[in-house]
Amino acid sequence: MKRSIVVLLFVCTASLAFSKTTATVPDTVKVGAYVISVHDINFHEKEYTVRFWLWFLYDNPNFDFSKQLDIPNAKSIEPPEIISDSMDGKAWVIMKMKCTMKENWSVEDFPFDEQHLKIQIENTLFDNKHLVFIPDTVGSRFDAKEAIDGWKITRFVASQQPNDYETGFGDSSSTFQEFSTFTIDMSIERNAWGLFMKIFIGMYIAFLIAMVSFTPKPSELEPRFGLPVGGLFAAVGNKYIIDSVLPESSSFTLVDTLHSMTFFAIFITLVVSALSLKLHDYGRFDQAIRVNRIGATAVISIYLTGNILAIVLALR
Repeated sequence: MKRSIVVLLFVCTASLAFSKTTATVPDTVKVGAYVISVHDINFHEKEYTVRFWLWFLYDNPNFDFSKQLDIPNAKSIEPPEIISDSMDGKAWVIMKMKCTMKENWSVEDFPFDEQHLKIQIENTLFDNKHLVFIPDTVGSRFDAKEAIDGWKITRFVASQQPNDYETGFGDSSSTFQEFSTFTIDMSIERNAWGLFMKIFIGMYIAFLIAMVSFTPKPSELEPRFGLPVGGLFAAVGNKYIIDSVLPESSSFTLVDTLHSMTFFAIFITLVVSALSLKLHDYGRFDQAIRVNRIGATAVISIYLTGNILAIVLALR
């Protein structure tokens, strides 16, 4: 009798434990994406636009991704085109999305920069205790021909990651919520030499204008001082134009480095001209010409070397 009671209690306990275990097993949703295009890349506004197909395959009838879909790192989401169907007894939902995404661009090496784009997709109602995404890694890909113009996608990964929210959303019994997130990671880079020449040609022309001031005699004040000052204003204007298309950054970028070298080179040019003029006024004509020649050689050599080093480091 006692043995029967013990067996019965064991069975009841095991059944209860099993029911609790099975109750906490989340439903799975197979999800994939096909990126159609990435465009309207705007560095100054820290955003870009992406169009992509998104699909879900699941069993739970409580899931309604037409109303429960969220992309946390999107600035705006246009109402999607939705196709609902079934496949192998499961709900099959396909959505055509267009989103404006926010992005903290890395511009330290601009225009030789590599950017990393991320699209995060969640269900707004069900956390990872009730829903877990399973990425369709085979079907998830991008349009190799039309995906992005002027850039090359070097990495594309579809994965599932947990996303923690450090709040209970009003539930005093919980201090945080964790949601399953389907994530699309893309790395993009470009062949930037054409863009480099477009944006820096004005700066290099300004430098060459300043270097022309070494050719007149030290006594010719107007060209010796007027040309570098004109080149300096042109270089400053070029930097303002480039800065207008880039986001504000506290770090010292390649754009800042090259322009700073240009400003400093033009300043040294003025110093050399002033020193040569002083020697000429003292009647030391040979020394004035020698200082002018050595100064011109030093400024041009150091400037070219510094530019090459800065560009090589940006390309690494």
